Amino acid sequence: MAKVSIGLRGWRFDEEEVFTDDGEFRSLDDVPEDTRKRLIRLTYLQGKPCDACYLVHGEENKKRCNQAEIVYGEPMEEVLLCSEHEADFLYWFREAGGKDAAGTETFRDEFHEWFVAGNRAPEGYGGLEHVDTDPDELPTPPDPAELNRRLNEEYEGERKRIDLRTGEITTVDDDADGEPLDDVDLGREYPTK
Repeated sequence: MAKVSIGLRGWRFDEEEVFTDDGEFRSLDDVPEDTRKRLIRLTYLQGKPCDACYLVHGEENKKRCNQAEIVYGEPMEEVLLCSEHEADFLYWFREAGGKDAAGTETFRDEFHEWFVAGNRAPEGYGGLEHVDTDPDELPTPPDPAELNRRLNEEYEGERKRIDLRTGEITTVDDDADGEPLDDVDLGREYPTK
């Protein structure tokens, strides 16, 4: 069974679990729970800045951050990296005790603390050799709207919502008061400040 990265390098998925024979994404209901949560989380992580760049530049200079290309760790405790900072992460993980934090709730925080303290990989420290058989063909996970559409297309009378931060899927009412949304007057003008 072939493994493939989707959207970001790092997390690897069994192709047969994620794609149909036609190369389309499977329905979320047909994907194993752990894989489904990672796929949903990836839609949230796409386009986020590299954690290390963000720690260097901060919120005020966020535009100077490289976009993340790589994800390591578990969902909700993942570290996002650009290729420039991957060697720093790998050094921390392999040589500076980061491996001990793997799978813990403090994984991301421990890397951040190490990095903020000024630690870096030594000059010339080797990273990973990524094998991109066809980097231009790296599949992109569906955007959040598409995920919600696919999730709800098979259910009549109930709607499901995806929490992109946690990957949880819940059933929701049409609105919080229980009144149908069909009665809402969207053409009404409302006062402004």
